[in-house]
Amino acid sequence: MRVVVNQLAALGLKTGIGHYTVQLLRCLREQAGQDRIDGFPEGWIRSARDFCGRARPYLEGVPTDQSRPGPSPPRSRSLRSKILGTLRQFGRSLMAQHFRLVCALRAYDLYHEPNFIPLPSERPTIATLHDLSVLLHPEWHPADRAAYFEAHFHRGLARCVHFLAISEFGRQEMIRDLGIPPERITRTYMGIRPGLGPLPADQTAQVLRDLGLPPRYLLYLGTIEPRKNILLLLRAYCALPKRLRAQWPLLLVGNWGWNTLAVAEYLHREARDCGVLHRGYVAEKHLAAIYNGARALVYPSLYEGFGLPPLEMMACGGAVLASTAGALVETVGSRAHLIDPQDQDGWRAAMLRMVEDDDWWQSLRSGATAIARPYTWDRCAADTLRVYRSLGGATDSQPAARPYRKVG
Repeated sequence: MRVVVNQLAALGLKTGIGHYTVQLLRCLREQAGQDRIDGFPEGWIRSARDFCGRARPYLEGVPTDQSRPGPSPPRSRSLRSKILGTLRQFGRSLMAQHFRLVCALRAYDLYHEPNFIPLPSERPTIATLHDLSVLLHPEWHPADRAAYFEAHFHRGLARCVHFLAISEFGRQEMIRDLGIPPERITRTYMGIRPGLGPLPADQTAQVLRDLGLPPRYLLYLGTIEPRKNILLLLRAYCALPKRLRAQWPLLLVGNWGWNTLAVAEYLHREARDCGVLHRGYVAEKHLAAIYNGARALVYPSLYEGFGLPPLEMMACGGAVLASTAGALVETVGSRAHLIDPQDQDGWRAAMLRMVEDDDWWQSLRSGATAIARPYTWDRCAADTLRVYRSLGGATDSQPAARPYRKVG
């Protein structure tokens, strides 16, 4: 069996889907045996696309460091948006044509799209749907992304013979909101990245010193964007007593996403003076120390299809304060302390208790690594490979388009 996996999401600066694609491909190739797993694109096209992915934040005017994001002048912003939109559309068209050519030349048995919307293909296609937030909550996403999904998502569904969900929460959403038959969806949990686990205290301390970070802190890790609910977190933290904020700063690790002006204004107007530190992108080799150095991970997201950072924190033996949103109850709910994402007073009280009550803190850490242990990329790849093999010889062509239910 020959399978091609679209690895475009893994190029450039990686988010959750990028890490999913990288780790899944790595483990699939280790387990494939006689089967062949190829990534698309390869060669110079992959290098060019990787460069464009890394340059994208700068082209879009989204800073990747600790600077304050500010709006461009309206005319400049409009012109930039039009130029980038044209380039993006041209790039997608070129990539789709090249993909068709590659598939025809190599005669693949199956195509896996790990990032929602598959490229046009004559081969049997499966897609991973990480969540339905762009359909159910378009206000949490840039307008161009929501418009692209509106135009292409349901057409892409009709090209698929099977779907992968990264949590049971996501699988049930797909059944309920898209009308996909349950037998056409397989749940394949995501995994913990290699190298994430408990570290010796002296090793953690050295990395923190090298990065110029404080020796202890509360941690948020992830992109700063509306869905992550950072403004509520900042307000809850700033309401803590001053003496505790002085002892336990709140460290934000992650790039600025889109629509961050309200968060940035509050951060610079009030939160920085209250002990909030923002560190942009951190190299993956430092993440274990970042997690190990934190008193707790605070994760107030409004919606999650899986939620990697809370599980990664548990893999490092850390305590987690997480919201009750989406898949978080399913993945970390048995050990994390869960709080309604809209309950600002609840988040303040939980952070206060986290830094004052050592017994409670230790109780949340106890058994955390055991909760995270079953979530491995080897297991994700094995489950995915079983799906490939069940489909690879079962059909030779795409199914007729299915009228899956349209959200909205």
